[in-house]
Amino acid sequence: MNDPSLFLRKSRNYLFVCLLFLLSLLVAVPMFLILFYMFSKGLPAFNLFLFTEVTKSVGSIHSGVLNAIVGSFILVLIASLIAIPVGVLLGIYLSEFSKDRLAFCLRFSMDVLQGVPSIIVGVVVYSWFVLPMKSFSALSGGVALSIMMMPYISRCTEETLNLVPKTYKEAALALGVPYRVILTKVLLKIASPGVLSGVILSIARISGETAPLLFTAFGNQFLSFNILEPVHALPLVIFNYAMSPYEDWQSIAWGAALLLILFIFLLSIVVKLLNKRN
Repeated sequence: MNDPSLFLRKSRNYLFVCLLFLLSLLVAVPMFLILFYMFSKGLPAFNLFLFTEVTKSVGSIHSGVLNAIVGSFILVLIASLIAIPVGVLLGIYLSEFSKDRLAFCLRFSMDVLQGVPSIIVGVVVYSWFVLPMKSFSALSGGVALSIMMMPYISRCTEETLNLVPKTYKEAALALGVPYRVILTKVLLKIASPGVLSGVILSIARISGETAPLLFTAFGNQFLSFNILEPVHALPLVIFNYAMSPYEDWQSIAWGAALLLILFIFLLSIVVKLLNKRN
């Protein structure tokens, strides 16, 4: 004899599973539509000159984004050199002294900084560096991006270190291991996949930022390796060229956008692999 309550429970379970599938599909469909549109618009612009030539004036033959690629690399490198050491050390402090009043204030500050609009960061760094130096520069752009990176790195480092069992630290202390060695050789070594994930995610976060660079790096039509001079970046190319009425510039903007999407997609894959290892 069939149990009506059993049939009702199975029906509710089936409906709930179908609802979850539909909601997941609603989230995934826009992403795939965006990717499809980006590939359809960006692939025609992918050629050798896109990676070997600098941005040129309208009507010029063989215009590319080499200066923007180099500029983006310089900006991310400067931001990483500043944010990674500071963010990791701050995350260690927040994990080890989590109940201190200073740690509470720092944690609250990182949470607030994480929610500050990027354009505000750009304006602040503009007043700190651009106005005193009387020039836009890659250095000021890197500082602005590093400010945006630090909250992600510090909080990710703190949360990852909190997941490490306390028995590892206690065993090392019982063996007489120096405290600095415990932090570097034991705790950080175990938590390294999670810390690296936070670093990579923060790099992906800042790679597409445009607003801070408008006030700091500004852009440069020429290839420049000087961090005290303005530099171009892929987000700036997309911002400036996508709004132009010229088809060749719009094509370059789509190519730069696809290149940026592929870079972020690659970083996301690396994060997934690190999380799987962790």
